[in-house]
Amino acid sequence: MDKMVTEYVERQISPQKEICRRLRKIVLKSVPENNEQMRWGVPSYKLGKFYIAPLKDSVNLGFSVKGLSEEEIKNFSGGGRYLRHLKFKTLRDIDEKKVVRLLKMVDKKAKCVEC
Repeated sequence: MDKMVTEYVERQISPQKEICRRLRKIVLKSVPENNEQMRWGVPSYKLGKFYIAPLKDSVNLGFSVKGLSEEEIKNFSGGGRYLRHLKFKTLRDIDEKKVVRLLKMVDKKAKCVEC
């Protein structure tokens, strides 16, 4: 676990702090060799393949969709060309099985944004 990421997460307000903690735990356990670091001002994993972004009233778990099929991209929100996300407003919004499935799919098939 990266110290700067830990400090960043702990500075967030509730419920974003708790959502970030939970998403971070899921990412760290689901994605091997994740290279956790601060990038773009938020916690990032696998050279930008994943990120956690706390917002004013929610937290986005971002995914690189570079290299995914159109059908696979439909699993995510947003209109970015290379990055899409899942949005969480409460801890109850987190469907861990779905998040793990999408993390593993993206880890296997997508390219990192900067690669």
